[in-house]
Amino acid sequence: MTKGRAAVKRAGSKIVSKSGPLSGKRARGRPREFDREKALEKAMQMFWALGYEATSMADLRAALGITQASLYAAFGSKEQLFREAVDLYRRTANSSTVRALETGRTAREAVQTMLLAAVDALSAPGTPGGCLIVLGATNCAPENRAVQDYLLSVRRQICGAILARLRKGQREGDLPKAAPISALASYYATVLHGLALQSRDRVPRKALTHIAQIAMASWPQFSGVIRGER
Repeated sequence: MTKGRAAVKRAGSKIVSKSGPLSGKRARGRPREFDREKALEKAMQMFWALGYEATSMADLRAALGITQASLYAAFGSKEQLFREAVDLYRRTANSSTVRALETGRTAREAVQTMLLAAVDALSAPGTPGGCLIVLGATNCAPENRAVQDYLLSVRRQICGAILARLRKGQREGDLPKAAPISALASYYATVLHGLALQSRDRVPRKALTHIAQIAMASWPQFSGVIRGER
């Protein structure tokens, strides 16, 4: 190595010298040991516990251990950080709930598995309780309407996933063709939202399970009404 030239080593995809990273503008002001994924997970936990508006930039800087300039360099803005945190939440803490719809031989089994998976996720130890998608941005100020609308779109996607599973049930014959599947999808999405709120209020797991069981007990009644038997 040429004398006078700083020794360098590779760290992941970046070139790092003894005097600091040589990775361009995005690394300026950011600690060398900055771990973006761990920072994102911490931000997700904060947004999950406090919601979007109640989580301040000062809170985020303190929790992530970086300066405001570094936070913006890494994530762009508070809103963009929130959107990434929601995406992480959907891929981790909330993944089992929607994935459960893909299981079950019948639509009823799939919806029941979804509700019980939600109870498991909402009751997981070491979590804030509640659901980031349901409770992360409610009654937002006008300037944060985009964040509120974003979570609304995510909730609609979940309702759409339930509806798609009910349609599959109709095609496969375990739900009557005349079943009001749009109303049923909205009903079970509402049960999911209610479970999230009850969880945030620290309702115990056993009670949440009973709520899910009662919701599923309505299924035969729906079928009876649909067939004109009641």
